[in-house]
Amino acid sequence: METVARDSPAGASLIVSSKKKDVHSRETGTGTGTGGGGAGESRMKRLFGFELSDVSSWQKFVCLLNRPTDPASLGVFRFLFGMLMVVDIPQERGLSYLDYKYLDGMVVCRFPLFNFLQPLPLDWMYLVYVIMLLGALGIMLGCFYRLACLMFISTYWYVFFLDKTTWNNHSYLYGLIGFQLTFMDANRYWSIDGLRNAKKRNAHVPLWNYTVLRTQIFIVYFIAGIKKLDFDWIEGYSMHYLANHWLFDPFKLVFSEEMTSVLVVHGGGLVLDLTAGYLLFFDATRPIAMVFVSYFHCMNSQLFSIGMFAYTMLATSLLFCYPDWPRRFFSKFPACLSGALPTVMPAPQHSPSCVYPESESSEAATLTKPTKVSRRHRLGALFTVLYITEQFFMPYSHFITQGYNNLTNGLYGYSWDMMVHSRSHQHVKITYRDGVTGDIGYLNPGVFTHSRRWKDHGDMLKQYASCLSHQLKNYNISEPEIYFDIWVSINERFQQRIFDPRLDIVKADWSPFRPNPWLMPLLVDLSPWRTTFQEIEDTLDNQTEVVFIADFPGLHLENFVSEDLGNTSLQVLQGELSVEIVEEGKNYTIKEGEKMQLPAGEYHKAYTVSPGPSCFMYIYVNTTEMALEQNLTRLYELQERVRNGTETEPLPPELQPILNGTGTDVNVTDPVLKAFLRRQRKIEEIQKRRNATIVDRFTRFTIKKYYLLRRSFLMTAIALRNLVVGRPPLEQLAQEVAYANMKAPEEPGSSEAVRKDDSDHTEL
Repeated sequence: METVARDSPAGASLIVSSKKKDVHSRETGTGTGTGGGGAGESRMKRLFGFELSDVSSWQKFVCLLNRPTDPASLGVFRFLFGMLMVVDIPQERGLSYLDYKYLDGMVVCRFPLFNFLQPLPLDWMYLVYVIMLLGALGIMLGCFYRLACLMFISTYWYVFFLDKTTWNNHSYLYGLIGFQLTFMDANRYWSIDGLRNAKKRNAHVPLWNYTVLRTQIFIVYFIAGIKKLDFDWIEGYSMHYLANHWLFDPFKLVFSEEMTSVLVVHGGGLVLDLTAGYLLFFDATRPIAMVFVSYFHCMNSQLFSIGMFAYTMLATSLLFCYPDWPRRFFSKFPACLSGALPTVMPAPQHSPSCVYPESESSEAATLTKPTKVSRRHRLGALFTVLYITEQFFMPYSHFITQGYNNLTNGLYGYSWDMMVHSRSHQHVKITYRDGVTGDIGYLNPGVFTHSRRWKDHGDMLKQYASCLSHQLKNYNISEPEIYFDIWVSINERFQQRIFDPRLDIVKADWSPFRPNPWLMPLLVDLSPWRTTFQEIEDTLDNQTEVVFIADFPGLHLENFVSEDLGNTSLQVLQGELSVEIVEEGKNYTIKEGEKMQLPAGEYHKAYTVSPGPSCFMYIYVNTTEMALEQNLTRLYELQERVRNGTETEPLPPELQPILNGTGTDVNVTDPVLKAFLRRQRKIEEIQKRRNATIVDRFTRFTIKKYYLLRRSFLMTAIALRNLVVGRPPLEQLAQEVAYANMKAPEEPGSSEAVRKDDSDHTEL
């Protein structure tokens, strides 16, 4: 049997050799990877796939990057990436709920990258998504490949720039990969274009196609690890809550929950990110890397709602293997399946995209003719160098985009600081003031917008304030001023203000190239208090809650103690406070270590009068919730006694069907019994899910995805019909949308049914 091209050693993950080996050498392990090499090959050649002399001049470097390489691995990755994007578009890109985001006439504040970017009318937005979907499908099939890539990336980046509230690192990565594929010859293997054009079928691709993709994935891992070399991550504060997840239960058989968080969640994540790119690089370590990387991404798919990201990263791992791995893999399948599987034979054919050197072997010389370096080859090498340089620079370009640096680094979504910061918001207040009359009012946080992300980013806050100002004019408020008082805790620190509450954000100055002047600094000097927080919380009982606050000199916190919160006290940990009880009109000064009782049902103001920041804490008991828990506990005990037959007293009629487990259809008016029944349904659902078989889980998953895709298809069909023949009467359109919204029948006790019964929760 003739040779099957093995164009690169597995160790050359970023730049790989194109030296061909025959089948026998591959099977016996005498390839050019780290495990062994041909006679006379240097150690550098065996490890990296090229000699130092190959990069000694620009001409030789161009030849190296355009070295002919097997297209098989690139073609399979193209197929997988396109397929994952086809699935991603109805889900994370939002095709299934597009009408909720872009409904015509909806009064909503939006957050584009550039304010002049606005969504098209709804039906046209569906057309944009159809073009994106067809582009992703064309990438997957390798059909009109270059056009498909342009269709995908043009619409993808338009949608991406249209809404900053959906930005994250992996959405940015999808756009980068789509951009890279546009310039590559990824349709040379397992593609419809290859069937249509014999010159493209199974043709070599230049080495830089692999180099760019592999380097991109290396950057994702390595820079993410560099970003985790942070005190908060190393000390286990960034993702502390993850240790509660059931996925970490096996580790908690050996470690405590706290040690699981520090060693496994944070320590393991740091080590994997720093080393994954290197371990995938070399032959000897790649099998180990594949195991840990696969385990890592499978866990992430269960821990976070990140769509197709985990599966995309699993697909990218295959790029680090030998480029001919699909040929060897699919050669093991029965011959009867060869028509549906990627081709195994023959060896890749000559391609004008590559540079073929003169061969000393007369046999090899008859197969490939030497080629000269052309402008095309130089542009490919130049693109590789410029793109990789830019990608290493971008995560550290925050000195340019200074207006986006809001307690975290840079314009969110491209710096690979994944999961480094966790946030919890305690208090958000929006105050407006009529610029003419001076009248003051308050807005419900999140009014006129679907997103909650504006609370964390100054650029979005500026956009939101401008939008609110415009909307308030429709409510007879002249020259409105908007003030935000937003409290957030970063990585379990004190709750603190993120923006200056004294500044009218409508008129506030903001520039993407200058530091935000109304951003309050993160109180990193108070970070050591976090160990004290845990000590204080350990001394409290289960009914007592505590909130830790830090405030700046000259500012004050206005707060209201609900009637439900009995025994509420305020204790100063550092600095000095002047507490004003508004209704009494009295001020009380409390210093470090002192505390005072706060009256329920009244407002108070806590002024920081010390020269430095003040630190204090609220300690309170939710008496209403505690009473509810006590009542529920009594009902559980009564239910248990009834089931055990130890209850001798007659039960009230309204309790009998509930305690006997037959209260599904009973009309319950008592709020305590409603809460009891709701909790019972949740417990039953959790148990049912835990005890579900693989078939049941797969069925539930399939039904859920079916209705998601069904709605995407029907709503898209309605929109395209509207564009072609016009919109029908409103009644017909409403019926069509109602049909598209149809969902699977709900089971008793399902989470959806429980949520529908939550309307009276606030009455408890």
